[in-house]
Amino acid sequence: MTAQFFLSAAVPKCVLITGATGGIGSALALEYARVGATTLILQGRDVAKLQELTQVCSALGARVISRQLDVRDHEALISWLERVSATESPDLVIANAGVNINTGESRQGESWEDMHRLFDVNVKAVMATASACLPAMRARRNGQIALISSLAAWRGLPDTPSYSASKAAVKAYGEGMRDLLANEGVRINVVMPGYVESRMCADMPGPKPFLWRAPKAAHAIRVGLARNRARISFPFPLNLGCFVLALLHPSVSARILKWLGYGR
Repeated sequence: MTAQFFLSAAVPKCVLITGATGGIGSALALEYARVGATTLILQGRDVAKLQELTQVCSALGARVISRQLDVRDHEALISWLERVSATESPDLVIANAGVNINTGESRQGESWEDMHRLFDVNVKAVMATASACLPAMRARRNGQIALISSLAAWRGLPDTPSYSASKAAVKAYGEGMRDLLANEGVRINVVMPGYVESRMCADMPGPKPFLWRAPKAAHAIRVGLARNRARISFPFPLNLGCFVLALLHPSVSARILKWLGYGR
């Protein structure tokens, strides 16, 4: 059996994506629509972008269910996810919704209000998504949940300490949940992208080496999920560099980051 046939056969019929109006989220929706996903369930906050994405994916042949919802409203998010899990039985759920904050141009630090908002989205909403979708998957002993982390999870960055911490939390949670559910037919995957073209990435301070376009990232994620890779991290040079930084003594990695232009 060829790899191409395997990846084609592994396309899930029903895919649910949170944060579908963002750079990676919209690219993922288009990627799955192009390869033949029958149903796409898309959540986003931007109504206009959600409508536009729905039209494009529908034109590619997918049946699209869209929902405008703020994932910080965890009760509403869980209620909606439980309903669609019961009625649509998504094969793949991608917890992609995320935000970023930084320490500011003068490095004055992050406000508590911004930190609170970030963790509500990047950590609590991700866990709420998994929690709401898991019961139906466990009952039928089949399903897959992808949690979007970041290469920033390897080592905290001085410009975005709270973002780095939130993505490290998602990484640890996903790895633990994968082991917990290994014998129940439910696959958990942690996705750790590097810099991917998007509004959120553009707003981040500091250098952005090995920047990828969103469609390239979406393709890499889909292939990794089809192969059920525990950790889908890219691009390789940046992933290796971040991994090495995590192994080094903090005083050494701090000097390297400063030399590279982070935290100036």
